[in-house]
Amino acid sequence: MARVNRGRLRLNGGARRYAHVVGWGSEIPKRVMTNDDLTEFMETSDEWIRTRTGIIERRIADDRDTTVTLGLRAARKALAVADILPEDVELIIVATSSPTHLFPATANLIQDKLGARQAGAFDILAACTGFIYGLGLASSQIQTGAVDTALVIGTETLSRIMDWSDRTTAILFGDGAGAFVLKSSSTPGGVMEYVMHSDGSGGDLLYAEAGTRPSWNGTPSPDSIIAMNGRGVFRFASRVMASATQEVVERAGLALEDIDVIVPHQANLRIIQAAARGLKMPEDKFVINVDRYGNTSTASIPIALVEGVEEGLIKSNDRLVLVGFGGGLTWGAAVVEWDVEPIQPMPLRRLSREISYWLAPLRSFLRRLIRSLEGFLFGSPTRDAKLRDAERKPTDEE
Repeated sequence: MARVNRGRLRLNGGARRYAHVVGWGSEIPKRVMTNDDLTEFMETSDEWIRTRTGIIERRIADDRDTTVTLGLRAARKALAVADILPEDVELIIVATSSPTHLFPATANLIQDKLGARQAGAFDILAACTGFIYGLGLASSQIQTGAVDTALVIGTETLSRIMDWSDRTTAILFGDGAGAFVLKSSSTPGGVMEYVMHSDGSGGDLLYAEAGTRPSWNGTPSPDSIIAMNGRGVFRFASRVMASATQEVVERAGLALEDIDVIVPHQANLRIIQAAARGLKMPEDKFVINVDRYGNTSTASIPIALVEGVEEGLIKSNDRLVLVGFGGGLTWGAAVVEWDVEPIQPMPLRRLSREISYWLAPLRSFLRRLIRSLEGFLFGSPTRDAKLRDAERKPTDEE
């Protein structure tokens, strides 16, 4: 478990630094897959799925969508809300369980396409808890003074690593992305506290083998990699969603009565309901959209939060708990004081952002071209070594 005491870090001559969420955005694939669609190639029913999960439909990435492109579009929306230029971002953290590549990191590819040329970038893998982990790491970097502006993204195309003949998993997951922009401020609020936990002894309850990238085509695939012990995960999740919420609230110096809204990981409606009962809190304090999107893993919390803001469920000065769990096993939670009103973008700043996005692929192309020219003009260590070996005269012993 990792923990930083919020509001107690004093830098710059004693001034406190707070990490505020100033931008938010989500990206959802257009393709909808309903429970009835699943019955066309799987032995299941709409009633069976609704009763056990609360899911009615989910979104599935098409051939034009990738983990990178979904995350990129969510990031652009978050930057627009914050009215921040890509070059102002100093840190990009991407949480994903379905990267396009093992490396380079998804964060590196988004950084390049975004035009965030000043940003360090890396991925974290903590399954569905990944966004909470990323939020905690980014807020710590801001509070210690390492950076002023950070971008945290959760993005998934889980449909591409799914066994579509396995109804224990195929009915649950969907695709999507969500992003937060965090910025330093001397005004109290923002990320007040977070907790992160793990228990590797339960890694076999929910896992994915590495090294394969199947695509969904409606038929079983021997290479699909998500596997889950549904009952074991349900028992674990029902317990830790409540305990992590209580723990993070206490560490923030608050009581559950001080919390206005809870934004839970959207894995299963029954798990959310069990957490509400364990906390003795009404369900209407929970933002729930699992019925429309299913489990989007690292993207579920930011997607739900964005909808909560758009629908008026989350308002300025509300105190929120973001809480999740995932394979690993991992779980965690964060308390956030939502005291920032959406900023009205300045026309010139908006134009500058669009120019930055337009220039990003050109800048990337020029850098590749320069590297190619350097290789042509100055050679490579491998080629130079071969030339030296060819020119070297054999010795008498040879």
